[in-house]
Amino acid sequence: MGKRIISRRRGAGSGRYRSPSHRHHGPIYHPSPDLVGEGKVVGIEPAPGRTAPVAEVAGPDGTTVRMLASAGLGTGDTVAFQSGKVDRGSILPLRDIPDGTLVSNLEVKPFDGGRLVRAAGTSALVVAHAAGEVTVQLPSGIFKEFLPTCRAQIGIVGGGGRGERPFIKAGKKVWATRSLARPPFKVRGVAMNPVNHPFGGGAHQHVGRPSTVSSGTWPGAKVGRFSRSRSRAAREKRRLRRGGK
Repeated sequence: MGKRIISRRRGAGSGRYRSPSHRHHGPIYHPSPDLVGEGKVVGIEPAPGRTAPVAEVAGPDGTTVRMLASAGLGTGDTVAFQSGKVDRGSILPLRDIPDGTLVSNLEVKPFDGGRLVRAAGTSALVVAHAAGEVTVQLPSGIFKEFLPTCRAQIGIVGGGGRGERPFIKAGKKVWATRSLARPPFKVRGVAMNPVNHPFGGGAHQHVGRPSTVSSGTWPGAKVGRFSRSRSRAAREKRRLRRGGK
């Protein structure tokens, strides 16, 4: 009897493949828009469950705000909330951020707390301001329009270059990826036994079957290269090539 492949076991979310909750600092989002003024950075801490460090800021009302630490932000620096100087770490609406500024932790909708560009070393570029929208170039290279009231954090997310440091030992990578709930290594399907993967087994390492699967394949056999459903335009093009039938 075959076993479930590792991707199915991991997707089920059992304790073995779940990130330990006690290692997390909690959700990190922009503070409430009612918090206006300047705050002082009182400390920067590592976040095992994240790729970027977390900065603790003493807000103007005396509360402690936890935010993603921008590159170059240090203890004792001041950051602005909602209005003020355009400097690293400040959280401002896009309408107040000039063109050519690198930003991070972008809000998709106003006051949702920040959803985009949150990984270490990433940044987006404010390209242009127009009536009713602000164009931003995301790390992927695409241009996206946002409402002027959407907030963003000035600067690049800290922790860049984390991939340049070698792990030295396999055990170090295991513990580092455990906090992120990611697999430390990826074993090829052809290197497994036939009970563990549809591509496993055989006299030598080969797939032994078509490596492309359809979108409707049952989960245990849905491995390899997934075929996407054809778009309406592609189907229409094929129909016209066949004579309009």
